[in-house]
Amino acid sequence: MTTPHQPAPHHPTPEAPQVAVRGEARLEVDPEIARIAVTVSARGTDRAATLADLTRRNTHTLDLVKTYGEAVEKLETGAFSITPEPSKHGRGERVRAYQGTVHLTVELADFTALGELTTRLADLDLTRVDGPWWALRPDSPAYAEARRTAVTEAVHRARAYATALGTTLTALLELSDTDLAAPPGLTGGTMRMAFAAETAEAPPALDLEPQRQTVTAEVMARFTMAPPKL
Repeated sequence: MTTPHQPAPHHPTPEAPQVAVRGEARLEVDPEIARIAVTVSARGTDRAATLADLTRRNTHTLDLVKTYGEAVEKLETGAFSITPEPSKHGRGERVRAYQGTVHLTVELADFTALGELTTRLADLDLTRVDGPWWALRPDSPAYAEARRTAVTEAVHRARAYATALGTTLTALLELSDTDLAAPPGLTGGTMRMAFAAETAEAPPALDLEPQRQTVTAEVMARFTMAPPKL
């Protein structure tokens, strides 16, 4: 005796029709943090003297950043290098100069201090500043808000289909998060600047306008409906 085929779980049938929809959200929000990259350099004909000069410049730069207190959320030292520059003329391993660099990353949440600090850093001798790169924190509420908006959109869309058929939704079968991302960023558009200045007087602080960040979310949802009367 053949056993009648039983539908797989959640398999749509005339008695339990389903609707599958996509919910999407796209939010424009203010950035929460800004990062700048600082490259401190030194150059000289003596290796030890160049290293000592680089150490002095790096210490001065770190001390300057630390004067901004709680406005600076993160200060990290990256790559360090001291590189010999061989002589262009003559043979052998003659070195004409040494080039030293230290890379720093500074993260701020106080955008009022950002412009002033960026300008003061750029005014230091042999110092380069790149940035700012605007971003959201990994745990930003904007991500949760985007998810909620996407889910709400999915429910509204599914309900609209059910209404068009003269019926109603009865149950949620599946909800999956297909995509959630913030722009890369050092995320969401990037503005870069490079400075190399040596002036006697402190320059006026830069007026830096925070760049809005785009947060997107996408979900897939499946619902069952009461059988429509077609």
